Formats: sequence, C-alpha cells, structure tokens
Amino acid sequence: MVLLLATGWVVAGRLVSDTPPLAVAAGRTGASFLVISTISALRPRSWPAIRAGAGRWRAVAFLAFLGFFAYYTGTLLGVDRIGASRVGLVVSLLPCITFAIGVVAFREQTGVRKVLGTVLAVAAALGYALDGGPASGGAGSGVLVTGILFALAGTFAYALYGYVYRQHMSDVPPMAALPAVTGAGTVMLGMASVAFVPLGRIDAGQWAGVAVLGAVLTAPVFLISHELILRKGPLFTSAVALMVPFLVRLGEWSWGAADAPGLVSVLLLALCSAGVWMTVAPPRAAPAPEAPRAVRTTESGRSTS
Repeated sequence: MVLLLATGWVVAGRLVSDTPPLAVAAGRTGASFLVISTISALRPRSWPAIRAGAGRWRAVAFLAFLGFFAYYTGTLLGVDRIGASRVGLVVSLLPCITFAIGVVAFREQTGVRKVLGTVLAVAAALGYALDGGPASGGAGSGVLVTGILFALAGTFAYALYGYVYRQHMSDVPPMAALPAVTGAGTVMLGMASVAFVPLGRIDAGQWAGVAVLGAVLTAPVFLISHELILRKGPLFTSAVALMVPFLVRLGEWSWGAADAPGLVSVLLLALCSAGVWMTVAPPRAAPAPEAPRAVRTTESGRSTS
C-alpha cells in the first residue's frame, strides 16, 4: 500500500502540472469506481451487501464528501501550489490528526506521550513544508501558506472519514461498500469539474494518465486501506503510510522536479516521523506480577521461603 500511495502521489504531481486538479480528482475517482464496481459485479454473492451499503444513502453521501470530494480537492490543489513532496508530508500527519479527532469526538484514550508526539509531528511537517523558500514555479510565501491550508483541510477530512466509515460501514465488506461511496464521490467531483474546469482543453493523453492513476494505483489502495480500517482501526491505517513522504521526495528528485533533500529537510522528516511514532506506538505492557514464593515448614516448625 505504501508503494502504491507514493507512486500515486508522484504521478498526481506530474499530472497536475498541466491538468486542472479538479479534473484529476474526478477522473481518478471515476476510474477507481469503474474498476471496483466491475470486480464487485462479478461476485454475485456480494450483491446483497452492495445493496445494503448503497441503501445507507446519507452515510454514503457524507463519506463521499469527506473521503473523495474534500480530500482530493484539498490535497490536489495543494500539490498544484506546493508540490507533491510537501503535500505528502502534510498528509503523513493523518495519524496525529486522527488521534486528535478520536480524543475530541470519539473518546479515544490519550496520554502525555501521544499529545507531545502530535505537537512534534505537526511542527516538523509545517517546518518542512515551509523549508526551502517559495513553492515550485517561483510562487511566493502566500501560495505556500495557501497550499498548506488546502492540504491540511483535505487531510482533516480524510482523518474524520476513517471514523465515520468504521461507524457506518463496519458490517459491510469494503468491496461492497466502495462502489456506492466512490460513485457518489465521482458525481460530486464531476459536477464541480463541469462547473469550474475548461474540460475541452484537456487532451486524450492527459485523460489516459488520469485513468491509469485511478485504475492501477488508486483503486487497489482504496481496497487495502478500507480493509485495514475495519481490521486495525483508522489510527493504524494512517500510520502505515509514514514512509510515503520520503519516497515521494526521492521520486521527485529522481526526475529533477526537486532538489536532493538537504540536512534541514532530512532532520524535519525525521522529527515528523518520531512524532508520528510517539502518537501511534502501543503502550508498554505492564510487567507481570511476580509469583509468590512457596513457603515450606521445617521439621522444627519454622517456616522458610
């Protein structure tokens, strides 16, 4: 999943350089919808579960808004302004934001270590996003801040999405729930694209790249990540993607879209990683109580241990 995520970010970064972000978001979601729906349709035993998931239309609409419309719009608009590497690190804050949402809204357990880890990770990620001066293309600090805010908004929406999905779809297999959710997300993003994007200027090659991004890279990630949400929970699922920003930065460096990571960038990435680990690491198990030593009585009546 980590490799698919990192490759998807790299490809998305290339696509939004000449394709409107909303069109990329709508196209990749639509391609994922077609792939997942086709697989589901070929499994007749899953049809009752598909109907059950689609019947929860309010939950489907809310999930589509959070996990597809808000998440993809925010992060891809961020990529367009500050690059995939910076947005990838902001998205790596998912465990920390998920933890914060869980504490505030879902009464998850907290502790000093988790709070300190969240603060450290957020500070390091924002420092990395702001490091290196203006964003790509010579844009100023205003574009940097705007891009970070877009990425943070999308990341917050996806962190909330994990909890909402587990709350409303825990009894439905991901392969049965995702056709309705991705379909609703495609409709939302498609309507926004028609309203705000000059679709006639996008050529066939650009659409082909978007289709590959959705069908080959995004659809498998959807299936794996949603299965992990049900089995391990939203916090664990978001934590396994910690290596994505490192791989994205290497990918951008390999094709010349970004400089090699400097000492400050590596340090901030390491601090962000440490903060996320502090947030998601399981607590140490308490040592088992020592068994009482047997007491035996001597022939004289004295007890010895």
